[in-house]
Amino acid sequence: MRQNGSLSRILHVLLHMDQHQAPMTSEQIGQMLGTNPTVVRRTMAGLREAGYVSSVKGHGGGWTLSRPLSHVTLLDVYQALGAPELFALGMAKDAPACLVEQAVNGALGRTLEEAERQLLARFGEVKLSEIAADFPLRASEAKHGTCRVEHVA
Repeated sequence: MRQNGSLSRILHVLLHMDQHQAPMTSEQIGQMLGTNPTVVRRTMAGLREAGYVSSVKGHGGGWTLSRPLSHVTLLDVYQALGAPELFALGMAKDAPACLVEQAVNGALGRTLEEAERQLLARFGEVKLSEIAADFPLRASEAKHGTCRVEHVA
């Protein structure tokens, strides 16, 4: 099953941006994520349009947070990314006239819709500041950092 890590990766970026003193360039973020700066700009564009980040071009420019983490939820970021598919499961479409396939798809569809409603509701309750508050606990247990961004000047 193929997974989409875009939400997790962007959350990682946003939390690092909150800790970073200066704007972060697309190149820095790309290095951190192991991807091309063009992909970073394309991904961050949705967050900029939603008002969660801003960007300045040129020397000394880059990406900065436009809102405090306490005003951004997982749901906000998920929606700014274009609401990627939450589940890799899908409905069979091999025999749409088959009553068994219809029954299976009906049960699966209702169950997945309810799971998605519950998950999105929970996303709306989790503020990025709550995730950031977990850092001190982890830092006290960790011997050294493991994020690539720590090595970016």
